[in-house]
Amino acid sequence: MEATVEQRALTRRDLLAETWLVLGVSLGASAIWSALSLVRKLTAGPPLGSQTTAMNSSVTPDRPWLDFVYQLVGIGLALVPVILVLHLLSRSDVQARFAIGWDWTEPTRDVVRGLGLAALVGIPGLGLYAVAKALDLNTTIAAANLADVWWAVPVLILAAAQNAVLEEVVMIGYLFTRWSQAGWSTSRIMLSSALIRGSYHLYQGFGGFVGNAIMGLIFGWIYTRTKRVGPLVVAHTILDVVAFVGYALLKNHLSWL
Repeated sequence: MEATVEQRALTRRDLLAETWLVLGVSLGASAIWSALSLVRKLTAGPPLGSQTTAMNSSVTPDRPWLDFVYQLVGIGLALVPVILVLHLLSRSDVQARFAIGWDWTEPTRDVVRGLGLAALVGIPGLGLYAVAKALDLNTTIAAANLADVWWAVPVLILAAAQNAVLEEVVMIGYLFTRWSQAGWSTSRIMLSSALIRGSYHLYQGFGGFVGNAIMGLIFGWIYTRTKRVGPLVVAHTILDVVAFVGYALLKNHLSWL
């Protein structure tokens, strides 16, 4: 005879503990490492504006086939927290993926909204980056540093999509759901999520923190209206594709990059 295990409803304490544990193995841990990276750069001697932050770098540039495997495995493992939070949400709502708008029910609307949102965030973001760098509050961002191989651009596009899915599903879809269930106010949820988002970009400098925190507030506000992370993923993917692929294609032709 099979024993039955009685399940209890998650308490406020359970919900908050779960979110901090999820953050601890994903973007919250990134925020801690990012803060340490900023401290290292601030104490290195040269001002932030004269330092460079390299992203999307080759691991084994002398062995492109192995580097390709490293890049794909890194992208795949970075998406594990997304699967984790969808699993956790589905324990209380089997339609969790649809509840947060991570589905294909409105593809055209998601893409159109995402395009508009990318323009709204991206253009002012470039201005903020330029100002922060001029004031020595941000490092120079070298957004793509893969070897000159055929798979560089496809991998950069995959990396952009991975960043977008990870950040928007976890920071918006998951946290907004769980913190709301825990009784937090909408304004508290939006501000907390935005500050964490800014924090894991501190490795870029103070400009990266401010710009991404503002982006988090905008994305959070839109999510409270639409209840869909789809447009946010589209917008974020576009922003990172432009940054990563654009840098890779133009860095040898524009001296100011």
